Amino acid sequence: MGRPPGATPALSLALQRYVDARSAALLAARRELQVNELDARALLFIADNPGARPGQLREYLGITSAGVTTLVDRLVERNAVRREVDDEDRRVNHLVLTIDLAADPWCALTKFDDAFAAAAVGADATETARFAAALDALTESAAAALR
Repeated sequence: MGRPPGATPALSLALQRYVDARSAALLAARRELQVNELDARALLFIADNPGARPGQLREYLGITSAGVTTLVDRLVERNAVRREVDDEDRRVNHLVLTIDLAADPWCALTKFDDAFAAAAVGADATETARFAAALDALTESAAAALR
């Protein structure tokens, strides 16, 4: 039992417009920086998870161990990331950004998110918190229905 054609809820449409706008901004940034989507996602993940291990990046991106090794090698070669050996276990590497995502040209990757966050600052804090909670609940409900 599905919904009738043309009955897409306004919330779904608004979320799709957000996703489309963010995707377009990221595509423009990737073109400007000459990085592929996987590289961009990896850089953003490492920025949010400083010191992440390659295995964590592999899990997040859903790629093979060989794929993450190739990706990290490429980012190291571009001087965007460095590997740091773990002090306690020399077999373990941690990934650290060597670029500043807030500085040109790398800030292109976060420009849309930064602009959205700035716009949200002017919104009512209670209303945005309620919206975020509702969106999280709806997302979890939809994801649970697919399991």
